[in-house]
Amino acid sequence: MAATTTDSPPATTGEDHRLPTRWLVLAVICLAQLTVLLDNTVLTVAIPSLTEDLGAATSDIQWMINAYSLVQAGLLLTAGSAADRYGRKKLLATGLALFGIGSLGAALSQTAGQLIAARAGMGVGGALLMTTTLAVVVQVFDDEERTKAIGLWGAVSALGFAAGPLIGGALLNHYWWGSIFLINLPVAFLGLLAVLKWVPESKNPTGDRPDLLGALLSTIGMTGVVFAIISGPGHGWTSGRVLGSAAVGVVTLALFALWERRCPYPMLDMHFFRNSRFVGAVSGGILVAFGMGGSFFLLGQHLQLVLHYDPLETGLRMTPLALVIVVLNFTGVGARLLPKIGTPVAIAGGMGLLAAGLAAIAVLGAHGYNGMLLGLVLMGIGIALSMPAMATAVMSAIPPEKAGVGAGVNGTLQECGNGLGVAVLGAVLNSRFAALLPAVAAGAGSLPEALARAGSDAERSSISEAFASGVQASQLVGAGAVMAGGVVAAVLLWRAERQDR
Repeated sequence: MAATTTDSPPATTGEDHRLPTRWLVLAVICLAQLTVLLDNTVLTVAIPSLTEDLGAATSDIQWMINAYSLVQAGLLLTAGSAADRYGRKKLLATGLALFGIGSLGAALSQTAGQLIAARAGMGVGGALLMTTTLAVVVQVFDDEERTKAIGLWGAVSALGFAAGPLIGGALLNHYWWGSIFLINLPVAFLGLLAVLKWVPESKNPTGDRPDLLGALLSTIGMTGVVFAIISGPGHGWTSGRVLGSAAVGVVTLALFALWERRCPYPMLDMHFFRNSRFVGAVSGGILVAFGMGGSFFLLGQHLQLVLHYDPLETGLRMTPLALVIVVLNFTGVGARLLPKIGTPVAIAGGMGLLAAGLAAIAVLGAHGYNGMLLGLVLMGIGIALSMPAMATAVMSAIPPEKAGVGAGVNGTLQECGNGLGVAVLGAVLNSRFAALLPAVAAGAGSLPEALARAGSDAERSSISEAFASGVQASQLVGAGAVMAGGVVAAVLLWRAERQDR
């Protein structure tokens, strides 16, 4: 059995003090991380199939994605705290098992509601996985190797983004949509065996006990806000349903912040937000995730419903984005550039390229793939440059004994950004689409539903153009948000570095 370790950080000098199997451990936890990320992106190419087979509206699809993100975001910090206290290896193994069970339930779902529920269950396992993988990296690697290890961890994350649409497209060309969830089972099983055999246990037995009330309040608050954003286009932004859920969300999040300030064992230590480095990295991370989550939600629909590629062709055409990230991270470009150009420049430059890529896809990819390819490459370079810098900045602002909580903060904010990206950009898409629909298709909740109501080629063309215009508008909104976030993050990090001198 693997030895149990405390939270003493690894020695910063001397090869003899390093864990001999640390690179094997990194490979194992990256496999666990891959399990989660495959599921995040494999769903993007299945949206048209789910719309047709389950009769799912665009809002249902948003909930299928966000049920996972919201549950995961609500539990990540508590999962990180529990991992610190009770053992990161134990919770990593538990997360893999729960994720596999949830994937099986998703594959067997018969209705949109059942699939949304199964995705929420998968979010519980995903929360345990997301916190423990990065926390183990921080514990196993010393200061000299940690940046490289986090870069490789980020590269594998990108590999999940690359492989998801490709695997999903190949499966959907031959099997029903449930197969995209069954693919998680062998990966989760192999990951579980590897974790039990090779990953060393590490924990902080005197750490804080989990903050269950904080987890409940944060989940309810985020759900209320996202519910309002998703419901707005269909029910009206001033309707009681939208305003009521928004009010519940905002009030509950305010209660969450008050509770965290007074709780003796908070899941989110509000004192972290006094650190400019932490705030800058966090704000950048949220908006990079916002742009990535929203863009993947839109890209699958753009390629299949606007440019009319089949699922496999869609998966192949989405891979350049993630392959660029994989190549740049595995070759260590981001890790080598970071100490030379500094964190503020890395994050600002990366987010600027990500924003430029989103804008290029919106403008140049409206009627063909060539312009979209340029945008995907720019996005990949931007993400490869900014994501490792932000993860390093977040983790360096948090004490080593709270590595699980730090990883939870990083993962929570990324999931919040991802969920908000899908909700906000999806809402822009729905609002623009609804506003431009011809009278014959007024009130349709999805492109297939609107096309089914069309009685002529001219009406079908008008409906398709309305959808394409909605996709373009939402991509431009995402580009603007990411660009603004890059500026804010860079200014805050630059100020933090000046204060440290």
